[in-house]
Amino acid sequence: MPDRAPQPVDRQLPTDEARDLISLVRDIAQREIAPNAAEEEDAGRFPREVFTLLSESGLLGLPYDSEYGGGDQPYEVYLQVLEELAAVRLTVGLGVSVHTLASYALAAYGTKQQQVEHLPAMLGGGLLGAYCLSEPASGSDAASLRTKAVRDGGEWVISGTKAWITHGGIADFYTVMARTGEDGPRGITAFLVPGDAEGLSAAVPEKKMGMKGSPTAQVHFDGVRVSDDRRVGDEGQGFAIALSALDSGRLGIAACAIGVAQAALDEAVTYATERRQFGKPIADFQGLRFMLADMATQIEAGRALYLAAARLRDAGRPFAKQAAMAKLHCTDTAMRVTTDAVQILGGYGYTADFPAERFMREAKVLQIVEGTNQIQRMVIARHLAGPEGR
Repeated sequence: MPDRAPQPVDRQLPTDEARDLISLVRDIAQREIAPNAAEEEDAGRFPREVFTLLSESGLLGLPYDSEYGGGDQPYEVYLQVLEELAAVRLTVGLGVSVHTLASYALAAYGTKQQQVEHLPAMLGGGLLGAYCLSEPASGSDAASLRTKAVRDGGEWVISGTKAWITHGGIADFYTVMARTGEDGPRGITAFLVPGDAEGLSAAVPEKKMGMKGSPTAQVHFDGVRVSDDRRVGDEGQGFAIALSALDSGRLGIAACAIGVAQAALDEAVTYATERRQFGKPIADFQGLRFMLADMATQIEAGRALYLAAARLRDAGRPFAKQAAMAKLHCTDTAMRVTTDAVQILGGYGYTADFPAERFMREAKVLQIVEGTNQIQRMVIARHLAGPEGR
């Protein structure tokens, strides 16, 4: 191994417990995830056994209350765990982020009885969640969703189709936003729907550019009945719950993006220090050295940005603007860095024999999920200049 080979990220962590946690995550990542990542992604295989292991290891409920099986970890720590996982395999890192997003509504807005009944299994009982907001005709304009929930005595009957659902068809529970009232954001309510509910089905997963191991599918609700005790929050509160969840979820995507970018940089550094041309390592050429320096600087800036937003969240301060900034900057950084990594590897970077091309394909989706980067710019601008059309 060359002297200049990449080393693990030197993290600023608040406690010894957090440092032990990162060590555990790195051990699991290298032992259980990394050896099969490329082959399983190529085959489109979802590593459910990895998520079972993560659940058993207490890694699927890190930011939630230990009373219900969570890890009592601040977002500052949880996000760095996501980064470590995404650097090895984005399907796993993003999957943990989506599971955390799906658990958020009940953890933050559920009643005490709901939390006692459902959260332990969701956070540490081996279950896997999915988050259902987008629909075929309502993506960025999520408030126009058409999936309906109609009250029938003590039950609700849900009908409609959700789209672009990570873990669609394999999730054990779905946090579903459905229309229970008037058009617009005030007529939406959140529900916790079991994955085996009668009338719930999933379409064939989408054929995607990257993240082939993570199933993304439409989920159909054909008269799915759930009791009123599976309604989360008040009637009409669902859209506010969804937006609150997305503020935190965007930080998860930002952390995953930095993980992918870091993996791409590490691959580029290793290749550049080993590959020799004109009698010396190509890392000795100034043009390439400057590329590596820029890549590393963008990654460090992104990491600092998402951690700053996380610390605001942990302190109970507003962080929506900073979350949008972190999602925007970190995912754009991942796209730039992975593209540059492919360029540094040259022809090898364009082949599946090296992971750079996979990182590049995976980075693209991070600019789209949980609010496109154009939507992030709109969110940031609203915080700066107020709503449009005043």
